[in-house]
Amino acid sequence: MMQNVKRHSLPRALTIAGSDSGGGAGIQADLKTMQELGVFGMSAVTAVTAQNSLGVQAVCPLPPEVAAAQIDSVLGDIGADAVKTGMLHDAAVIEAVADALERRPVPSLIVDPVMIAKSGDRLLKADAVDALKRRLMPMAELITPNIPEACALLGIGEGEIRTERDMIETARELLALGIRNVLLKGGHLPAAGGTCVDVLCGADAAEPVVIRAPRAETRHTHGTGCTLSAAIAAFRARGTPLVHAVRSARRFLGEAIAHAIPTGGGIGSLWHAAHRLKPPVAAER
Repeated sequence: MMQNVKRHSLPRALTIAGSDSGGGAGIQADLKTMQELGVFGMSAVTAVTAQNSLGVQAVCPLPPEVAAAQIDSVLGDIGADAVKTGMLHDAAVIEAVADALERRPVPSLIVDPVMIAKSGDRLLKADAVDALKRRLMPMAELITPNIPEACALLGIGEGEIRTERDMIETARELLALGIRNVLLKGGHLPAAGGTCVDVLCGADAAEPVVIRAPRAETRHTHGTGCTLSAAIAAFRARGTPLVHAVRSARRFLGEAIAHAIPTGGGIGSLWHAAHRLKPPVAAER
């Protein structure tokens, strides 16, 4: 028999995602982020990957019932003030995760529709996109797609999004799918004046919120999407209103990218402690 959920003063956040053996993305990046932001992080692992800075060498999805059991276990005892999802891999896992979250609703759900790794390796099966749109995204307070992910969700070509105005219109099209809020990340667009632009639209933003940040001149960006969505979840777990949570998370991410570290011979990882502790060795740019 599961105990009743106890209320704690320490903010709690749960990440439902895949494991990254290289430590730069997935639940490893999520838990580092949550800890840095003063939030007690917990995890439900959906898949185990063999990956490093060069790419993903193997993916082993866990049975859907195991993913759901982890969620039930954590939420049934410890509880969570916010939950984020990352790599879900296939439709069966998405259905199981959605069922578990319907059984145990949480105050804030952030869905990062992870589809492709930085290396180009596919992390979500093509036939799982419909399940993501139908089951999980309508439950979310916020989804955080990048431009290729937004295009896959809408069935449009990436060439159709070229400007800030295009991003706003695309975010609004995603809202029409029954989503409460959308943060469309613009890192895949060419930097205008060395600036990266993200757009937040939805019920919690009276007007589209455009967030501009300097683009760091580094190739070491492994784990940026995981880190941003985990940071938003952490700030929401702390009770920060959504728009301020997104802005604060974007600042946290900017510092982590600016001080990224060249792990391995490929795309290195962010330095999640950069907001308080600079890395001992400067990253190669």
